Amino acid sequence: MNNIKEDNREINQVICGDCLEVMKTLDIPSNAVIITDPPYDDYHQELYKYKDGLLDFLDKLPNRQFIFWSAKTPFPLSSYSAIHIWDKKCGVGSMYERIFERNGGKAYRVFRHYLINSTVAAKYAKDVFTGHKSQKPIQLMEELVEKFTKPGQLIIDPFAGSGSTLVAAQKLGRQYIGIEINQEYIEIINNRINNLPTNLL
Repeated sequence: MNNIKEDNREINQVICGDCLEVMKTLDIPSNAVIITDPPYDDYHQELYKYKDGLLDFLDKLPNRQFIFWSAKTPFPLSSYSAIHIWDKKCGVGSMYERIFERNGGKAYRVFRHYLINSTVAAKYAKDVFTGHKSQKPIQLMEELVEKFTKPGQLIIDPFAGSGSTLVAAQKLGRQYIGIEINQEYIEIINNRINNLPTNLL
């Protein structure tokens, strides 16, 4: 992990803690982009500690945001500029999820990447399976990062989970700050980043 200090802000790090508290301590630059996959209100609520109002802090931030959300329930924030679709390329269950863009563009896009829910699926997609029940494909996150951010730009993921957003940021030369409440997932994220080929670091 490269802990680089810039403008009194540690970058390229994963912070273990409650994002509702940690985000209050960050001096977030106006050009930082938030890309995150928060707990949904209809999926493993207890496991991922979903509660009403969990995303309210994002309503107060003017930054461009990309927020994954369930296909089945209303998006909990007050506004958005576009809705993108992640087509999971699978024929059963929830075949897509929505990605709400806020404070940004108005073009609606579809991203097609295989769901990573087993070691077999991960191998087929040239990914790794971490065991996280809501893991996002690294190729999907790379496409989002490459399309919507620039090299050197800061990406913040308040709900880092298995770290796919942060791994994509590291691979593509973006700065990042991740926040994750579960220490087990912090270790998974650090292992994923530390095991990237050295020519990418």
